[in-house]
Amino acid sequence: MEMSILTTIHEEINATLQRKIIPFWLKRSIDSHYGGFLTCFDSNGVASDDTNKYIVTQTRMLWGFSYLVDRCPPEFLKEINAAAKQGADFIIEYFWDKKNGGFVWKTDRSGRTLDDGKLVYGESFAIYALSEYYRRSRDQRVLDYAEKTFDLLQVYTADTVNGGYYENLESDWRRSEGGKYAGDRKSLDIHMHLMEAFTTLYAVSNKEIHGRKLGEIINILLKHMINTELGYGYNQFDVEFNRIPAINIYRTWNDDRETGEAVTVPTDTTSYGHNVELSWLLKLALDTLKIENPEYTTVMRKLLDHSLKYGYDYEFGGIYRDGVADGKVLVTDKEWWQNFEALVGYANGYLCFEDDRYLTALKTTWDFVRDKFINADVGESRQLLDKKGEPIVSNMGNPWKGIYHTGRALTETLDRIEKIITKGQTK
Repeated sequence: MEMSILTTIHEEINATLQRKIIPFWLKRSIDSHYGGFLTCFDSNGVASDDTNKYIVTQTRMLWGFSYLVDRCPPEFLKEINAAAKQGADFIIEYFWDKKNGGFVWKTDRSGRTLDDGKLVYGESFAIYALSEYYRRSRDQRVLDYAEKTFDLLQVYTADTVNGGYYENLESDWRRSEGGKYAGDRKSLDIHMHLMEAFTTLYAVSNKEIHGRKLGEIINILLKHMINTELGYGYNQFDVEFNRIPAINIYRTWNDDRETGEAVTVPTDTTSYGHNVELSWLLKLALDTLKIENPEYTTVMRKLLDHSLKYGYDYEFGGIYRDGVADGKVLVTDKEWWQNFEALVGYANGYLCFEDDRYLTALKTTWDFVRDKFINADVGESRQLLDKKGEPIVSNMGNPWKGIYHTGRALTETLDRIEKIITKGQTK
């Protein structure tokens, strides 16, 4: 690929981030009446009646506004810093469980608790966001809450027999019931996001215990949750890490999605988007720990290669949603977060391995994202498209969809393109 093409991609992504994504959320998401963030917007960017607040999205918005400071247009700098501060204040005031510790799952708009469950998914994003906000603000209070949450996970959710973490718990940290409530399951998804959270926590705290637990998570992922020979992630497990068919679990994105479809087959399923996301998050975690291991590097590459072999649409561009782990695509719909994360994954793959296939995948994925996902008139990404790119769900935001995937992916992709250009790697 010629350098000029990569430069054009960089210019287009940067313009999308600075003129679309950041202004979209700064203009709409700050709840000036109660604090925190509103996240539900229709296809025209108009706020919906759903004003409940979830810890996962409140923290993702906080993380986004904290992380994007370096890429924010100067005219929005004061506004983005204020947005992050008030978001951190709301999360600590209304989501923190003052009796049992940890963060509750859901409140109404004013901050009144609606669901006091403790989901490790939500706790992990609290650690992630508060650590990132501390990196920018140096507000010791928020780092204290991140570390307290980490400590509670070690006390109440760490599985000291089998390794890893229990994921779904009640307000007092008792494991939830089995089945749909998933007290008897573990997943790649949650453990991957714990790795993500512990990476940022360790980066800002430099405490040995945070680094050690990050290393343990990496080992759990590679030992139990990834097929390291073929390069794909498994989905769900029992507590002893035996693989079991995936089900829709209460309080998860798959269960809450508007279209309501389930992918239930008596075999292993894999998410192509998770695999590509896992590849670059693993690299970030290893770099943070200052670990260089050829075995890990090989797994990162195999995750990308599996996605290109089985999960990529070479006709229309973009990455499919779900497949059977041995190759068969089950769902050819294309979801926003998977395709945005694929941008980072393929850019990172080229930066690490100088394989032209990854650079081509970056270009064709960006073409699909730019032309089909991005609603240029409104300023954010549509949620779900069919194979050809026709909208299935056109909402700009929902209880799970905020600035996190779009803003992060574009920023991380820009970072890697800049490194590629600086090294003069393109042929």
